[in-house]
Amino acid sequence: MELTGLQALITIVIQLGFIWIAFYALQGLHMERWFRRPPKTLPLLMVLLATALGYLNASFLLTVLKAIRNLIYLAQ
Repeated sequence: MELTGLQALITIVIQLGFIWIAFYALQGLHMERWFRRPPKTLPLLMVLLATALGYLNASFLLTVLKAIRNLIYLAQ
């Protein structure tokens, strides 16, 4: 039971970390320059994009790590 809780904690930390990295990267784009009058919902769009990109990248990393962990069954 403790192993499942630890895996859940690691998953949450990785996902939040990747969302933070994606948000930090999106800030470098300066999307407000693309509009003459930036919409009021532009910050919300950035948060949603960062969440989507961060979750996608975190899921990819967790899937790769799971596949690597399961490679030991190939040798048995």
